[in-house]
Amino acid sequence: MAGTEPEQRDREPGRPTPEAMLARVKREETRQHGRLRLYLGMAPGVGKTYAMLLEGHRRRDAGDDVVAGFIETHGRATTAAAIGDLEVLPRKLISYQGATLEELDVDAVLTRRPAVALVDELAHTNAPGSRNEKRWQDVHELLDAGITVISTVNIQHLESLADIVESITGAPVRERIPDRVVDEADELDVVDLSPRALRERIEQGVVYPAERAERALRSFFREGNLTALRELALRKVSTEVERDLQAYMLEHAIEEPWPAAERVLAVISDAKGASRVVRRTSRLARALQSEPLVLMVLREGHPVSAELAEARRLATDLGARVVECGRGSFERRLRTVLEEENVGHVFAARSRGGRIRDLLRPPLATQLGRLIGEAELHLVAVPNRHAE
Repeated sequence: MAGTEPEQRDREPGRPTPEAMLARVKREETRQHGRLRLYLGMAPGVGKTYAMLLEGHRRRDAGDDVVAGFIETHGRATTAAAIGDLEVLPRKLISYQGATLEELDVDAVLTRRPAVALVDELAHTNAPGSRNEKRWQDVHELLDAGITVISTVNIQHLESLADIVESITGAPVRERIPDRVVDEADELDVVDLSPRALRERIEQGVVYPAERAERALRSFFREGNLTALRELALRKVSTEVERDLQAYMLEHAIEEPWPAAERVLAVISDAKGASRVVRRTSRLARALQSEPLVLMVLREGHPVSAELAEARRLATDLGARVVECGRGSFERRLRTVLEEENVGHVFAARSRGGRIRDLLRPPLATQLGRLIGEAELHLVAVPNRHAE
């Protein structure tokens, strides 16, 4: 484990972007669009699904038409009992490599058309052959149909925080969700539990079977890990009140809530670490309430590498605007972006190419130092071994 306490700038989840707040205001004006309520937790086992089910019962008892679209009990008796007499819709069965996998049946929910659907684990990756790759995409179909959705997600699954969580826990984050999905939620509630209390639940066998509990306590669920993850979750949800206030001010034209912020630019190429650079750029841009920019430098005559293609996908998921250029036009395009976009911060990967290679083809970071003028240059260290 790299450590239990990340640096201050790496731990800051940042504020929702102006674009996310605008999208939320627009949805508020569209009565036919469903509302999304999310229960956010620091880790599995804090009680997100249980809280979602209690809210489902409360709404049903208040007269709302509520169904359980997909509930994941993980074999926990208290969670299964909390479903109670809620209407449970059948799951979609998908055959894959000789196994039968169960997924949310989007068509069944749309046909039933309840007022409220409970859909667990928003960051879940659907089985191959499903209509959507991710469950959050299924949920957006329900929202577009006017169905309100209550769901759950852990802080580790936010795309912009994946590398921070990995550095905290030492475990790769395989299932990720674009930050904008969480930012655009109408309600965000943290399900809080102290690290010690969660560890006690695991020791008592409430979260995992006995054979998994001891291993979990020694790895992901170490107290230092949970303390850092809890802080990330609390910081994320602490922006909710400010977001509501700013959205209200925007809707009612009370005053301009965002000053003209400096833009943050990532410069990436086919060198290692492109995705890490994009994440660091996104986090600072969000903290500054500014749109992140990405300048992707391509090698003429060469196909786009898998790593660079993944960085481009990640940038899009994080709401960044991507500009492409060839190495031959790099300096000219960079100067244009710097001048036209009010760029105050530039991120790039620190070179590990070696002296001879750097002399033959100077790394972008070396060129940036003499090109960016008064903008601040941030060089992102890329470990020899890491998983983006």
